[in-house]
Amino acid sequence: MTKGPIASTLDAGQQQITGDALQGTVVDLIDLSLVAKQAHWNVIGRNFLSVHESLDELVTVARDFTDAAAERATAIGVSPDGRAATVASDAGTTGFGAGWTSDTDVVDAIVANLAAVVERLRARIEATEKADPVTQDLLIGFTARLEQLHWMWQARAA
Repeated sequence: MTKGPIASTLDAGQQQITGDALQGTVVDLIDLSLVAKQAHWNVIGRNFLSVHESLDELVTVARDFTDAAAERATAIGVSPDGRAATVASDAGTTGFGAGWTSDTDVVDAIVANLAAVVERLRARIEATEKADPVTQDLLIGFTARLEQLHWMWQARAA
């Protein structure tokens, strides 16, 4: 993340903490959307259609949240970095393999990836509590929705 021409209303310390939290969120959510899209293209099995369609919902949520996090970063004067190399090196997702994947394995992978993203978001919620409650509120909203999706994906495996 680079700083530039946009002046922040946060002091330098607050901006650093908040910028780091938002950057981590951006890369995690970009990777989550890519994981879900890879799974969407490669899912097979008896529950193909419902899993396939639910993956599209997850992609949309992840992409919308990515944009919101990146725009919050710019609003506080921090340039977000969503380049492929940055995402590949910094994302905290668990990933997704290549090739055709059974619907049950897709569900397990999505549950694991959602759990990893939520865990990192919860740490960022704590980190931004004093530095920037506005960003903390944004991250709380992301976490609530992703936890809901985590529950729904887990219910498929039960």
